[in-house]
Amino acid sequence: MPSDLGAARISVFNRELSWLAFNARVLHEAADTRTPLLERLKFLSIVSTNLDEFYMVRVAGVRRQVAAGFGKVGRDGVSPAELLDRIDEQVRDMVAEQSRILEDEVLPELAEHGVRLLQVADLDASERLVVDAFFDAQVFPVLTPLAVDPGHPFPYISNLSLSLAVELREPETGIEHFARVKVPKSLSRWVPVRPLQYLPLEELIGAHLGRLFPGMEITGYHAFRITRFSDLEIAPTEEPEDLLAMIEEQVFQRRFGEVVRLEVQRGMPAQLRTLLLSELRESEDPEMAPLTEREMHEPGRLLDLGDAMTLASLDLPELRDPPFVPVTPAELRDGRSIFDVLREHDVLVHHPYDSFPATVERFLDEAARDEHVLAIKLTLYRTSGDTAVVRALTEAAQAGKQVAVLVELQARFDESNNITWARTLESFGVHVAYGIQGMKTHAKVALVVRREPDGIRRYVHIGTGNYNSKTARTYTDFGLLSCHEALGADVSELFNMLTGFSRQREYRALVVAPVNLRERLLKLIAREAANAREGRPARIVAKMNALVDNEVIDALCEASNAGVEMDLLVRGICCLRPGVAGESERIRIVSVVGRFLEHSRLWRFENGGEPEFYLGSADWMPRNLDRRVEAMVPILDTSLHARLESVLNVYLADTRQAWDLRPDGTWIQRRAMPGTEESASQRRLLSESWGLARESGMRRDEAVATPLSG
Repeated sequence: MPSDLGAARISVFNRELSWLAFNARVLHEAADTRTPLLERLKFLSIVSTNLDEFYMVRVAGVRRQVAAGFGKVGRDGVSPAELLDRIDEQVRDMVAEQSRILEDEVLPELAEHGVRLLQVADLDASERLVVDAFFDAQVFPVLTPLAVDPGHPFPYISNLSLSLAVELREPETGIEHFARVKVPKSLSRWVPVRPLQYLPLEELIGAHLGRLFPGMEITGYHAFRITRFSDLEIAPTEEPEDLLAMIEEQVFQRRFGEVVRLEVQRGMPAQLRTLLLSELRESEDPEMAPLTEREMHEPGRLLDLGDAMTLASLDLPELRDPPFVPVTPAELRDGRSIFDVLREHDVLVHHPYDSFPATVERFLDEAARDEHVLAIKLTLYRTSGDTAVVRALTEAAQAGKQVAVLVELQARFDESNNITWARTLESFGVHVAYGIQGMKTHAKVALVVRREPDGIRRYVHIGTGNYNSKTARTYTDFGLLSCHEALGADVSELFNMLTGFSRQREYRALVVAPVNLRERLLKLIAREAANAREGRPARIVAKMNALVDNEVIDALCEASNAGVEMDLLVRGICCLRPGVAGESERIRIVSVVGRFLEHSRLWRFENGGEPEFYLGSADWMPRNLDRRVEAMVPILDTSLHARLESVLNVYLADTRQAWDLRPDGTWIQRRAMPGTEESASQRRLLSESWGLARESGMRRDEAVATPLSG
C-alpha cells in the first residue's frame, strides 16, 4: 500500500479527464495541416469511435455513481457529479471543434481533389433517376418504418444505431404523427453517385420517405443516435458453471443497457428534441440516472463519423501517408528454420516496422508444419478474421499436435468475435480454455514444444500486442522470440496456471500479474531510489499506454525526491502530475500520437549502470497489476539492449508527434527549434528500419508486400 505521506501530499489528475485530453491530442492530428488530408479524416473518425466507447463504459459508470448517491471526492479532488459536468463541457467543445474541422476544412479541401459528400439537391435529373432506382431496388426492401402512437409504443433503439426521426401530417385532418426509421448498418453508409462522390445513406432515405409513408405529408426529418451502457457486468465472485454461456447472455443483455447519450442532427426542432428525450426517459429503468439536456449532443450535419473511416481509406496516395513495406529482420532472411536461428540467439521484433507475417506468423506456421513440434499453446485476446495465426493453430491440431488456446471471452467489445473463434478452434480439435475465474487474460504469450536430438526444447514468443494481423499493421508493438530455458519453463507454468489448477507463485525470469508484477515493479523503482541516494547512476525510462495506479505513482514520486531522473512515455491516460517541486520535479511525461497507435510497453531501469529492460502486456494501472493475467519479460540477451535504447531515444527526441505534460494538466505539442528539422519518431523508425535492411543487403522486393495505410 502507498505510504500515508505519499498519499497525503501527492495530487493526481482525474482519469476520465486525462482520457479526454488524450482524445483532444488525437483531434489535433485532424486539425494539423501537416497531416495528409485523408489521414485528417481518419483521425476525425477515430475521435468519434473513441467517444462512443468512452460514453458506453466510463461516462455510464460515472452516471451510475451519481444515481446511487455516491458523492465522495476522490484523490483527484473531483466528485462524480462535478466530473459529469466537466466531461460534458469538454466533450461539447471537442465535438464542436471536430465538426468545424470537418465542415470548414477537411470536406472543402477534399472537394478540391474531387472527393465530395453530396446532398440530394446536388444531383441532376439523370442522377436522381439512378438514385431513385437504387433506393427502390437496394434500400427500400430493408427499411422498416415504425410509427409512434397509442397503438405503437416508442420502439426499442439499438446502441449506436443511426435513425431518422420523421414528422408527418395527415393531409385530410391535419393530425401530426411521429415515426422512426432505422438507417440499416447492413448497407454502405456512403452511396456512390459519381466517381469519388457519395450521398449519405440517411439523406437518400430522407429523400424517399414518401415511399415509406404513402398518402402522408412529410413535414420534416432529422437524424439521431443513442449510446447505451455497454460494459459487461460480471462480479469477480461469480462462478458460472458455463462461462461461455454467461458471456453470451451478458453480450445479449448489453443491448438493453440504459441510454447515456442522445446525439441529434444540427437543426432538429425543439419539439422533436423534447419528444425524443421524453420517450427515451420513459423507456428507461427508473433507478438509473434520467436523461436530461446534458445528455443531448448536437455534433453537426453528420452523426457517427466513425463511418468516415471508409472514406479515409480511399485509394488516393497523394492524400495519405506514404505507403511502406515492413521489413523481415536480418536474422530471419537466410531461409533457415526459425528454430535454428533461435537456438543461436533471441530475436527482437518491433511492429509494424518489422513484418508480423515474417516473424510471429512464421513462428507459428513453422511450428504447425514441423514434424518435431509436439505442442503449441497461445493466448488469444483479440484476433482478426481468418488469420494466419488461427490457420496455423487449426492445421497443427489436425496434424495431431497438441494445441491449447486460452481465449479471453471478456475482451471488451470483442466478446462475440472471440466466442465465434473459440467454437471454431474447438471444432478443429484445439483445446480451448477461458482462463482464471474473475480475471481477464491479457498476456500475449505463445509456447512451442519441440523434440530435438538433445531432448525437449521450448520456444516462446512474448509480446506487447495481440495476435492480430490487422492491428499489427497499425499498432506499434514489441515481441521477443526466444528459446531461453528459464523463459520456456516459466511460460509452461503460466499456461498450466491458465488451463489447470496451478497456483504458481514463483517464476525464474518472467514477471506475472497478479502473482508478482506489482511487487517486482515497486522493487525496481525502489532500487533506483536507493541507488540515487547512494550516488550511483539512477534513471527510469518507461513506455506504456496508461499510468493510473496510485501506489506506483507514489513510488515514482518518492524516487524522484530521492534523485531519480524519469522519462515516461504515456500514450493515453496519465494521472501523475509531473514537474511539481518537492513531489515529482524529476519526472517528465511525454505522449506520442501519430500515424500508428503507440501500443508497446517497455521499461528501462538504470540499475547502477547495468540497465535492465522489460517488455510485455501490462500498463501501470490497478486492473493490469491486480485483476488481469499479464506477462512482462526481462530482455536477458544484452545484445538486444542497444536497439531498445535507440528506440526510446528516438521517442524522447521527437519534435513533431510528441506532447509534454505540464504540472497544470495541459499538454503542449513540441515544435522543432527555428532553423532545425523536425524529428517525427515514427517516421524516423520507419527510415531506420529500411536503413538497417539496406545495410544488410535486403531488397525492397524481399520484404513482405503488405503496404500499410496507417
